[in-house]
Amino acid sequence: MNTLLKNKFTKIAFGLAAVFQLMPGQVDAQESPKEEDFFKIMRVTAPEGTLLEVGGLTVLPNGDLGVATRRGDVFIVENPTSSKPFFRKFASGLHEILGLHYEDGAFYMAQRGELTKLVDTDQDGTADLYETVYAWPISTHYHEYSFGPKVGPDGSFFVSANVAFGDQEWWRGESRVPMRGWIMKINRDGSMEPYATGMRSPAGLGMLGDKLVYTENQGDYMGSGGLWFVEKGDFTGHPAGLAWTGLPDSPLKLTTEEFNKVVDPQKIPNGNGGFLKPENVIDAPYITMAQAKEKLPDLKLPAVWLPHGIQGISNSEPIVIPEGNFGPFGGQVLVGDQGQSKIMRVVLEEVDGVMQGASIDFRSGFQSGILRMAWAPDKSLFIGETNRGWGSAGEANEGLQRLVWNHNIPFEMRTVKAQPDGFLIEFTKPVNKATAEDLTSYAVESFTYKYYPVYGSPPVDNKTLKILGVEVAADGMSARIAVEGLRESYVHKLSLNGVRAADGSFSLVHPDAYYTLHNIPAGTKMVIKTPVAPEPKKEVAAAAKPAPVKATSVASAIPSDAEIKTLLAKNTCSACHMKDKKVIGPAYTDVAKRRYSDERIVELIYNPEPQNWPDYATPMPPMAQVSKEDAMKIAKWINSLR
Repeated sequence: MNTLLKNKFTKIAFGLAAVFQLMPGQVDAQESPKEEDFFKIMRVTAPEGTLLEVGGLTVLPNGDLGVATRRGDVFIVENPTSSKPFFRKFASGLHEILGLHYEDGAFYMAQRGELTKLVDTDQDGTADLYETVYAWPISTHYHEYSFGPKVGPDGSFFVSANVAFGDQEWWRGESRVPMRGWIMKINRDGSMEPYATGMRSPAGLGMLGDKLVYTENQGDYMGSGGLWFVEKGDFTGHPAGLAWTGLPDSPLKLTTEEFNKVVDPQKIPNGNGGFLKPENVIDAPYITMAQAKEKLPDLKLPAVWLPHGIQGISNSEPIVIPEGNFGPFGGQVLVGDQGQSKIMRVVLEEVDGVMQGASIDFRSGFQSGILRMAWAPDKSLFIGETNRGWGSAGEANEGLQRLVWNHNIPFEMRTVKAQPDGFLIEFTKPVNKATAEDLTSYAVESFTYKYYPVYGSPPVDNKTLKILGVEVAADGMSARIAVEGLRESYVHKLSLNGVRAADGSFSLVHPDAYYTLHNIPAGTKMVIKTPVAPEPKKEVAAAAKPAPVKATSVASAIPSDAEIKTLLAKNTCSACHMKDKKVIGPAYTDVAKRRYSDERIVELIYNPEPQNWPDYATPMPPMAQVSKEDAMKIAKWINSLR
């Protein structure tokens, strides 16, 4: 072929490729952009030998960054967004700082047992005044972390306090001394008011405007992580702090005995003077948190559940995205996660006086567990990280990074809002209408969690809901879907795997949203158009029919990458395991090297043997909720990795 003819055919080929890429409804015409194509993770370089196990972050009025560490140091970082930031140690010798606030020349921080004020009185660049604002009791248990402070609308400080765990009942949260499992309101005069209780591990204390919120981790009585709005006198679910509601200044009068009449504590003697560890029994009757609230009106439900293993495993700081930062997401909330080293985006709305909304993945791939976040003057986001003793998906045990938006807008669900008969989904870019009007582009399922003293809950009462209809806006910027069988107080997973962008036929960067539906709003329902019945198919002559294809047994099939990803997420396996990297548990490739049979892996899913993995501190719980079919598919996929 001569050069002229070759060039002609090349141009035709490129032209055809361009046509195919722009065809409406064309699926996966080219690879869709990912998170990293819009939000870049950058490192804030610290001096060699400096361990930044970040427990607190705050930006000073001049743009400098205050950094507090779990090791008890406070640094001031000058020019923190430059290629050569300068670190100056401001204070040291403090006890596990897990929060930081700056105002009027002073730092405030929660140590293990007190709220402390640091001041540089002689202006030499280091703190010389360490002042106790308020001190609270501690029992010396390792798990009695304290978080904060956050400043309320009246200028008072909020501090949250972790529970301890039992000696014999090592799995059960305990409030051994006053205010463990509580949020405290500490006034400027040094006085303290008990504010709310029900907290188990409230690392994510925050202010969304003038509203106090916190995030909780999965654990006993906490089926999954979530985001709570907290008002004085609230009870958010964990009963340990109820031990102190009899104190004269308690804003809550609910007692442990009253709580236990509604939610069985499962204190079953083991015959040796102790108690058996409660386990998830798949067929046992259970109560949900929403059902418990009918008998316990003080109980506050989370505004948004953050499904465990999918939207993190150890949820941390929530922070509002200021208008003008991160493009179309201004006004929404970011929530960090310590265990999965990632950030979720939360879209909130108030329906009939109750906060609810959706959580959507935002950015993963950070080097360590995310604990704190703070906005830089240049609209980038500082990320403070640590994982010592806690474990995380990131390979480092500490870190200070920065998330920078490149001002390109990703194709995402911008908001998800409840409707009387379904959901309204707003997009950041116009959709391809052919794909958005196709009912098969959408899938919705709902589930909830058990409310009991077992450590965490699998999703239960799962139902797949039928999509009845869809209406796409004329500008392609939104789609309303009608869904049969909406359930109040359930999480609704919306999957938009078939929806494509008008430009480039790209799929959504994150096609899944998890909407916690407390109240179904009133209003007009969608008019469902009756589809036109298709013409009957013509009979095909028997001789022309293809020969029957032998079906492949489900049990013998190795799941595809897409199927196994769904299976691992649904059964919360991805909370602790990754394909080829150690996290909370061993990598699947390491399990494959043990050469267990498929049947043996299934047996270990239901009855783990932690002694087989002595290098892992956290024992795997029995996974009774995994179906036999799913367990066998997971086993076959693991063994395919050899």
